[in-house]
Amino acid sequence: MSLRPEEWPEVPVATARVARAAAGRGAPPLAMRVRDELGGLFADAEFAEAFGRRGRRGWSPGRLAMVTVLQMAENLTDRAAVQRVRFDLSWKYCLGLELEDVGFDASVLSEFRTRVVDHGLEERVLDLLLAALKGKGLVKAGGKQRTDSTHVLAAVRELNRLELAGETVRAALEALSAAAPNWVAQVLEVGE
Repeated sequence: MSLRPEEWPEVPVATARVARAAAGRGAPPLAMRVRDELGGLFADAEFAEAFGRRGRRGWSPGRLAMVTVLQMAENLTDRAAVQRVRFDLSWKYCLGLELEDVGFDASVLSEFRTRVVDHGLEERVLDLLLAALKGKGLVKAGGKQRTDSTHVLAAVRELNRLELAGETVRAALEALSAAAPNWVAQVLEVGE
């Protein structure tokens, strides 16, 4: 996977219009507030050392970092986070995506986190987030913020294990469905 650093895109006009209309008069969802308050928080260039210059172009690492932050804030699995990118207007707004953008495969998040950890960039993500929050006056110096990544890595490992267990069950059910479709239909109740 290669990286060609990009600037954070402006929120497309149609995405902004529809997301604002859907949010109504109440407080906007977290993802929209993050974009409005912090803008393009993670620059692609911050992750350049984790990506090569050759190969197929991957999804923006700055956007993947934002997806990871939102994923942790909302305690979502990789698949659930990808579904939010694909269908949630507030996430499209936050990431500067067109309404038609279908996002990416769930495996991309795991690969991204692995690259970040392998290149020692996990603290950089946290430091960028804390600096932006401090710059906006949302956290104060001297408070109790955790700046080590141990708890973040533990949460990522837990999500990866949960995702692996779910994928194992799905693969087993697909194999059973191919081998004995009648048995699976009798044993499992399939909801619509």
